[in-house]
Amino acid sequence: MKRFAIAALSLLSVLPAFAAEKVATLDPKVPCAIEYPKASLMNEEKGTVVLGLKLSPDGKVLESKVNKSSGFKNLDKAAEKSITKCKFVSPGGDQWQTLEYVWKLD
Repeated sequence: MKRFAIAALSLLSVLPAFAAEKVATLDPKVPCAIEYPKASLMNEEKGTVVLGLKLSPDGKVLESKVNKSSGFKNLDKAAEKSITKCKFVSPGGDQWQTLEYVWKLD
């Protein structure tokens, strides 16, 4: 039986959370490569990482931090590394965005 590894991104909110603030979205024109860590696959690790991202006005990730760990260092590190390759459509200005990164095996 073949096992599939899935990583899913879910944008949660803009910090600080003002009702009038707009949420950044992933730029569909720029591929966002998400690679499941091999060691985590072998150990059948799965979980959800919540990242805090500082986005530039042009949608690049300037800074990232783990707000809530998946429980596995390999998954947390892979999420932080992968997200730097992604680009966002930002509503403008430097802003912090909260992002949920879900690692699961099917």
